[in-house]
Amino acid sequence: MAAPDAKAETTAGADAALGVGLYRKMRLIRRFEDLVQALFLRGEVYGTTHLYSGHEAVAVGFASALGDDDRVACTYRGHGHLLARGLEPEPLLAELLGRVTGVNGGRAGSMNMIDLDHGLIGCFGIVGGSIAAATGAALALRGTGSVAVAYFGDGATNQAYFFECLNFAKVLSLPAVFVCENNGYGEYTPTDAVTAGTITGRAEAMDIPAITVDGMDVWAVRAAALETVERVRAGDGPAFVEARTYRFVGHSRSDPGAYRPAGELERWKERDPLVVAERRLREDFDVTAEELHAVGEDIERELGEVEQAALAAPFPEPTELPEFKE
Repeated sequence: MAAPDAKAETTAGADAALGVGLYRKMRLIRRFEDLVQALFLRGEVYGTTHLYSGHEAVAVGFASALGDDDRVACTYRGHGHLLARGLEPEPLLAELLGRVTGVNGGRAGSMNMIDLDHGLIGCFGIVGGSIAAATGAALALRGTGSVAVAYFGDGATNQAYFFECLNFAKVLSLPAVFVCENNGYGEYTPTDAVTAGTITGRAEAMDIPAITVDGMDVWAVRAAALETVERVRAGDGPAFVEARTYRFVGHSRSDPGAYRPAGELERWKERDPLVVAERRLREDFDVTAEELHAVGEDIERELGEVEQAALAAPFPEPTELPEFKE
């Protein structure tokens, strides 16, 4: 999959403060994932973990178009979505470390977290599970003006969940937004090698409006999200967005990414969401390099404190299982 190179127009009416806020969230996600990887290699993170590095513009751009009453379901690669929706990094890291101060009391781990306070109804280890969960939420949200967003990878578009739920959402005109984070690989297999036709074409076949957006540009994602969410909120039924993005790390903890063609990762890193955002802020909003550096320093201080607090938190007490009677 080739990296997109088209420069999207700056979202009308956006200001420097908004832009810096979007950039800060993306940089926080990137540095948080770096910290998670370091802690994993030290044996502090239990189970597996899937990092969001490279996808940051998708979660942050879409989250900026959502309200408190909207609902979100995402994949096992969900740390970025939790942070984008407003969860503080300390309870998120504590959950990954299995500590009682975690967002789910240290019992969910990396792949199965829920954050109802911020409208996140779940991260799903089952491929395509987020699609079904968000469709169910959209069914409950009919007539409220709120929307349910499903984030999923390109591999999920070959699952039965995908076809059944999109059909269901269209037939009932549900307020659902389906967001495919197409990073070009289903685990280790190139998407193009196992996916017939186009991903947006599958939604269009069900008469669901579908667009493709540069998932490395937070402004492009935000513009697409604002337009799409407004239409769905107005009662026009479901919509579909394919965000073309790329993960800068392996699929999971044990994947070195050796299957990538030579030079592919380097080409995509030229379109790093942080680099794209930094360039836009400096060119369009006159944000200085010093201001951007200060954002990074603030995040480093914050995550240093977060790491200490999470590691100092206790593990949850084991609980007795209930007795089951035959």
